[in-house]
Amino acid sequence: MTHGEGRAPAACCAPSRSHETLTAPRRSGQRPTGDGVIHAIEQVTVPGGAFLMGDHHGDGIASDGERPVHRVELEAFSIDATSVTNEAFSYFVEDTGYVTEAEQFGYSAVFHLALAADPDDIVGRPPATPWWLGVRGASWRHPEGRRSGTEGREDHPVVHVSWNDAQAYCAWANRRLPTEAEWEYASRGGLEGARYPWGNDLAPPHGNEWRCNIWQGRFPVLNTQEDGFLTTAPVRTYAPNGFGLWQTVGNVWEWCSDWFSPRYFENSPTVAPQGPDRGTARVMRGGSFLCHDSYCNRYRNAARSSNTPDSSMANGGFRTVGA
Repeated sequence: MTHGEGRAPAACCAPSRSHETLTAPRRSGQRPTGDGVIHAIEQVTVPGGAFLMGDHHGDGIASDGERPVHRVELEAFSIDATSVTNEAFSYFVEDTGYVTEAEQFGYSAVFHLALAADPDDIVGRPPATPWWLGVRGASWRHPEGRRSGTEGREDHPVVHVSWNDAQAYCAWANRRLPTEAEWEYASRGGLEGARYPWGNDLAPPHGNEWRCNIWQGRFPVLNTQEDGFLTTAPVRTYAPNGFGLWQTVGNVWEWCSDWFSPRYFENSPTVAPQGPDRGTARVMRGGSFLCHDSYCNRYRNAARSSNTPDSSMANGGFRTVGA
């Protein structure tokens, strides 16, 4: 099946902060100044080599720019085995007093079925994606709104972090965000051309033993939770790929360092591509717990999306690479 055939582009991630229905005043930012660095995420060494980057199966939406498939060479690098967790991010905040952009703006994007807030906290609902709510008080500390928290979810991926927030964490931890090429190479786990980190088939291998955290049921009104989760799962749920990375597809979108361009693959460098020199949005990879084939099949190794660097949402996080 060509999953993207005949389908109009769909926003798998939340609308950007520039969206007219999710606007709010900006406050001044803060940046980390401490030196008590604890990057509490296990590292995986990805061997150097070459791979064929892009959509091998014709699954993608043309406007995402997943083609042409092209050869890329990379040197070895170390990368987080998991997304950065709530616990790991809390060390950064405790050490520096950093205030995320969701907290500065005073709101962030929450999926409607997961809302844990008062009705008056809803500050916007985009007409094109009404399942997304702009929620006052939603942040990494309160993922579903001010009536939620992270207690008991220390090992879940931190969410409601913008690209700028992820960059601030990296500066504190002497890390960096992966390039888009590094992210895809690591996600493939050594399987050339595979659709997913484990192969080409999505269906569970044995009964209901799902291999990623995505949407089951009728999007966006009914999630049967066959994979076990309505929203985020602990970062070590399911199984790692061939390189030892957990949940590169599904669960949460992950920021990459690159500016986004749907035409970049047409002329990108063969060796260690860094992305376009400029742009308005940053690359996001991997899909999230909201992905469903009827709406958005971007839970694949080659799938691409993007958002503005100051945007945040309940299904967006990051992992880092050694500087």
